[in-house]
Amino acid sequence: MSIDAILEKALERVPLKREEAYELYDNAPLQTLCGVADTLRIGAVKDPTVVTWQIDRNVNITNVCKSGCKFCNFHCKPHDEARAYITTMAEYRKKIDEALKLGADQLLLQGGLHPRLGIDFYEKLFSQIKKEYPKLKLNALGAPEVAHIAALSGLTTLETLKRLRAAGLDTLPGAGAEILSEDVRKRISPAKPSAKDWVLVMHEAHKLGIPTTATMMYGHVETPHQRVDHLITIRDLQAHKPEGSRGFTAFIPWVFCPTGTRLEAEGIAPRFSATEYLRIIAMSRIVLHNIPNIQASWLTVGKEVAEIALRSGANDMGSIMIEENVVSSAGATTRFDRKAMEETIRRAGFTPRLRDQLYNYR
Repeated sequence: MSIDAILEKALERVPLKREEAYELYDNAPLQTLCGVADTLRIGAVKDPTVVTWQIDRNVNITNVCKSGCKFCNFHCKPHDEARAYITTMAEYRKKIDEALKLGADQLLLQGGLHPRLGIDFYEKLFSQIKKEYPKLKLNALGAPEVAHIAALSGLTTLETLKRLRAAGLDTLPGAGAEILSEDVRKRISPAKPSAKDWVLVMHEAHKLGIPTTATMMYGHVETPHQRVDHLITIRDLQAHKPEGSRGFTAFIPWVFCPTGTRLEAEGIAPRFSATEYLRIIAMSRIVLHNIPNIQASWLTVGKEVAEIALRSGANDMGSIMIEENVVSSAGATTRFDRKAMEETIRRAGFTPRLRDQLYNYR
C-alpha cells in the first residue's frame, strides 16, 4: 500500500497494520505526517483551539530501588545509608501545602522498587494523605511498582490494585514502560518487572475502572520499529479495555536523557533530534487513534520544539511540575511556571486551559 493510501486509512481512524505503520515511520515526509496528525488532533479533541495543561507536584516516595535501571541516576541501593531516604509525613505535608498554594489539585507519587515497602506501607501512606487532604488526587506509583509490591506482599497484581484504590489511589501513571520489548528491557533494566507485567497491570487497572496514562522513553538502544511496536501494543491494549472504562487517557513520549547514566558510560549517548521527536508525536497521534490526548514533553525537548509538537498531533503540555527529580538528574533542564506555560501555548496559536488528570477543564 502506498504512503498516501495508508494516510487516507489513518484519516478514517482505521487501525493501521504493523507493516503500514513501519512504512509511515520509515518513509513518509515529516511535513505530510505532521499535517495528517494535526487533522486527526482536530477531530479527536473537544475544542481544537485549546491546549490543556496541569499543575501537580511529583514527589518521590523513596529513592531506594533494587531495579538498577541503566538510564536512571536518581536511585540508590538499600545499603547506601548516606543517600537512601523514605519521605516522611511531615515532608509530605510541607510539599502538599506548597503545591496547593500554587494551584495544584494532584500529587504524582512515585518511588522505586524498595525491597522492604509492601502493601501495608502504601495503604497507610495513601490513607493518611487522603485523610488530611481529602480533595487531593493521588496519581501514584506505576505498573512496575504495583508488580513489585504485589510480589513482595504475596498478592496478585489485581488484589494489590484493589487495595491501593481502596486506600486512596485515583489514577495510575504510565511510568516504567520505557520500550515495551523484552529484548530492550533486558539491556536497560534487567531487574525490573517485564513488559508483559506492565501490560497486565494496565489491563487490570482498566478492568477496575482506574484511569491510566501510557508513556514511551525512546532514544537509547531500541530500533525505530520497536518504537512503532510499542505504539501498537498501547493501541491494542486500549482496544481491549472494558466498555465504560477510561483506559489510557493520554500518551506521553519523551527522549532518553543520558547525562551521567550507566548507558552513557556504555557509549549510549544519543543527540536529540527535533525532527525525530516530531515524527514520534505525529506517529503517536496516527497510530493511537483510540487515545484522545497526546502530550508534548517540554521537560525533555524544550519549549520551542514542544510548540511545534502542538501542530504535529499533540494537544496537551502536561504539568508545570512544581517538583521533578528523576529526569532532571539525567540532564533535563527546562523549567516552566504558570505564566511561561500559558505564554508558550498562546505563542503556538492556542488558548491555554488548566485541566485535571482526567482532562476536565478546571
